[in-house]
Amino acid sequence: MTVPLPPALPRVPTRSAPRFLTHTAPRFLAHAATRFLTRAATRPPLRWKPRVPSRRAFRSGLLGALLLPLALLPGTGWRTGAQAAAAPQAPAAPCGTPYRIDQAMPNGARWQMCWEMRNVEGLTLTKVAYTPRGSRAVSVLRTAALAQIHVPYDSGTPRYHDIGALGATAIPLQAVDCPGGARRGQFVCVTTRPRGHAYLKGGDGEPATTAQGRELVVFSAFQVGWYTYLVEWGFSDDGAITPRVGATGSLSGFTTTPEHGWPIGVGRATFEESHSHNIFWRLDFDIQGKQDDVVEQYDFSGSGTAKRKISHTAFTREGKAVNSPMRWWRVVDPRVRNADGHPVSWEINNSESSQYRGPANEKFTQADIYVTQYRACERLATTNPSPGCATSVDRYVNGERITDPVVWVNVDFHHVARDEDGDTMPTHWQGFRIAPRDVTAKNPY
Repeated sequence: MTVPLPPALPRVPTRSAPRFLTHTAPRFLAHAATRFLTRAATRPPLRWKPRVPSRRAFRSGLLGALLLPLALLPGTGWRTGAQAAAAPQAPAAPCGTPYRIDQAMPNGARWQMCWEMRNVEGLTLTKVAYTPRGSRAVSVLRTAALAQIHVPYDSGTPRYHDIGALGATAIPLQAVDCPGGARRGQFVCVTTRPRGHAYLKGGDGEPATTAQGRELVVFSAFQVGWYTYLVEWGFSDDGAITPRVGATGSLSGFTTTPEHGWPIGVGRATFEESHSHNIFWRLDFDIQGKQDDVVEQYDFSGSGTAKRKISHTAFTREGKAVNSPMRWWRVVDPRVRNADGHPVSWEINNSESSQYRGPANEKFTQADIYVTQYRACERLATTNPSPGCATSVDRYVNGERITDPVVWVNVDFHHVARDEDGDTMPTHWQGFRIAPRDVTAKNPY
């Protein structure tokens, strides 16, 4: 396993120079993991008071950029070679303190996993296992992490790729950022919180049967240029997983013409440019080990009629898919079964995406789900830094037979600024849900 970054590792922005340079010199955009060139541009004045880092922080950032290529060396924690065979129980100690998370839930369920702060991907979860109440542990994910935040602006430029050195931009968390939980080092919060009704059933004059649910939350924050990204993984007591990212911080201050933006401030003199946040996650599913995992797509035809008909397609070779009404996917291991004899699986629902589609030179935007054969060098969905490997997820898909699937999920959000986004900008969230399907034979409570 990768040794997480030491607390003192310097952090360097991957998309803009420090703010004290914005009105006095050209803005240098450093994409250190994907480009080792600098691109100068003039940043428009901000309408709100910017947060100004110290010159000491700037010097530390430059040092971080010099250290960043170390992330590309062997031994970065990515799986190579054979994986251990499936075991009836999750490993007792898959990683050392403080990188081990082992959380018992009030309903008797349990989540176990490890966390890392990787230079390239930032917060990364490994060896994720779920134990339903009164049952055995089921391993779910070998690794799970962000794989890119693509930010194209509506006028056509600029077009950012915000992940390439995400771990180097981690923000130290305060106690207030981790309510009811514990900070792991400076950069990770582990806590639990209510998630509302797990169920409620009334009946025939009898008192209702009801329960409140909870979820484990693993959280980090990253400062990328003027945006602060809140990276969060939720693990519910019923076995569901909710990856999501919140964007806060400041608007870019890019102004444009009315067809590409929205009026901000007094009158209609200034139009803040609209843009998209196209976020990719990389999920290496290993349901009780990598053997026999299969990705399936389910569709329900019959729209406009009184009937619905189910059909499904298995990804036997690398491929891609787009969102559609009445469509979802699952990762299933046919040899791992619940007490009813049904194969255990996790369902992926990506129905909340705005489904951005870019120009011909951004083919990675042309699908919402990619399924690829596991390769250690395929780390990011775009601007992939690994030598000897393709540069984007659309190029990973080449018809190779799948024996160990990796699922790439693309969720898009079109950000049209509003007056309420005045500094500091309220958080807007985007994400998706991974729900257990036939993991237990009955209500997990």
